[in-house]
Amino acid sequence: MNDAITEAEAGTDPVTGGARAEAGTDPVSGGARAEAAGPAAAVPLGVPREPTGLPSVDALVARLAETDHLPADGHLAVYEDVHQGLRAELTSLDARPAPAPRPHDPRS
Repeated sequence: MNDAITEAEAGTDPVTGGARAEAGTDPVSGGARAEAAGPAAAVPLGVPREPTGLPSVDALVARLAETDHLPADGHLAVYEDVHQGLRAELTSLDARPAPAPRPHDPRS
């Protein structure tokens, strides 16, 4: 028989070589481990939103505030909708205005 004590029997952590934490305790502090109750509730980030001066853009950016009260999996739909609206606004800036009507030529 082998009389050598294994690391598991000695109560040491094979990775760190230090004392092994008891089940249900925090390995860092040694105190009781807090059990996770599930995902944390949505918390507003508090990011200020500066007005742009364009009401249509301001309305789209204001929609981002909806994500403050949604779980993370609900953010994507809002972000995609706002992104699509902002792209449409930028595209409209690229559209050239119609040429100004020419003054009436009485010779015609």
